Amino acid sequence: MASLSPAPAGTAAPRPPATGWRDVLRALRRPRVAVMLLLGFSSGLPFMLTGNTLGFWLREGGVELTAIGFLSWVGLAYSFKFLWAPLIDRLDAPLLGRLLGRRRGWMLTAQILVAVGLAGIAATGPGGGLAALAGFALLAAFASATQDVVVDAWRIETADDKEELGLLTAAYQLGYRGALLLTDALILILAGQIGWPGSYLAMGLAMAVGIGATLAATEPARAGVATATTTPPLWSPRGLIDAVVGPFVAFFRTHGELALLMLAAISLYRLADFVMGPMANPFYVDLGLTKEVVGSVRATIGLWASVVGVAVGGISAVKLGFGRTLLIGAVVGPGSNLAFSLLALTGPDPTAFAIAMAVDNLATGFAGTALVAYMSSLTSVGYTATQYALLSSFYALLGKFLKGFSGGAVELLKTGHDTLTAYALFFAGTAAIGIPALLLCILLERSTRRRLPGSETSREAAQGRVQGQ
Repeated sequence: MASLSPAPAGTAAPRPPATGWRDVLRALRRPRVAVMLLLGFSSGLPFMLTGNTLGFWLREGGVELTAIGFLSWVGLAYSFKFLWAPLIDRLDAPLLGRLLGRRRGWMLTAQILVAVGLAGIAATGPGGGLAALAGFALLAAFASATQDVVVDAWRIETADDKEELGLLTAAYQLGYRGALLLTDALILILAGQIGWPGSYLAMGLAMAVGIGATLAATEPARAGVATATTTPPLWSPRGLIDAVVGPFVAFFRTHGELALLMLAAISLYRLADFVMGPMANPFYVDLGLTKEVVGSVRATIGLWASVVGVAVGGISAVKLGFGRTLLIGAVVGPGSNLAFSLLALTGPDPTAFAIAMAVDNLATGFAGTALVAYMSSLTSVGYTATQYALLSSFYALLGKFLKGFSGGAVELLKTGHDTLTAYALFFAGTAAIGIPALLLCILLERSTRRRLPGSETSREAAQGRVQGQ
């Protein structure tokens, strides 16, 4: 089974083999890839329900934008998951671990807790008090973050080679984006028919999809073998230090001087989307768009744009490599926020809204796939869950902290402008936030190519020296 650990310093990184559309479509018929699709759906299901979609419900209930922004901080659970990821890497889940294995045991435990949290939100609602609602939202977010850790580890460990890792990543993103569209689009239509509490209860029941995928999945053996043969027992002093510190030491040892640059680029990559996120649904309410209109456009045009964005992102990672795909995503991701500025200036025009949804979902699908594929390529066997949790926490921590102030930022802009102009300025500002990430990605790509003697840049330089002689 081929190793997925990055190439050591001073060696050429292997380029993903070329794969065409037919290969991708055939791969989606494999049981392993089909399971990955469903697990991606399960991972994506709680994300909007504890964040942006909840903001729609709260805004309709008359909750202030500042409070909605602060409530989005429950999503910080996703950014601190690296703190408990070492335990997931080294310990079995209570009760279910012995029955299902380490990865699947944690998956099922987390999925059950997510369902409980969503049911609690449904039973509480804004009328039950924001504190109780926040408590259930935090439970769902914490369990969802735990599920993400173990699903990411399963995805990386179960892949036989880099080509399959790219295919599994694309399947994961398709499932994840499908869940986001369900919880950010179809739920709005459903809420218009049966109300918000019934809709959230239905989403809790939909976690059965992930539970079924977990039971159908095959437990990967790679991480268990690696940790059993290379590390001391967890409860020994050396084992505890290795579980917590080992993944970080291994990451910096592998990537050397590029490690900090990688972490900086990753931490800023999706900052524009995170800061904008909590205000998207309140913006639709203030714009005058109904739940049904927003949901129907997201479920049609948004769906197809997401599928195309994810597919193009996956194929780009295979054809162009992870670094170049990351660079393209750094341009199209933040740039799509400008479509919302134009929508704010245009008003509640259905055509303008449809165009904004198409641009946003296409760009987000591509950029999300680019980042996931790149981060997956940086992990080492034996520390998969912890290292990926570290990377995904870096990519989300700053953005999820700053987005808590998004409501206050819009309220501040409203002091000198009308509401829609304030939104337009806010969205344009979030697009500008993406510029530092773009510059870091350019620097990272150039530094990586210079570092690897087998890269095209190095070969061209060597040829130039030969010709000069």
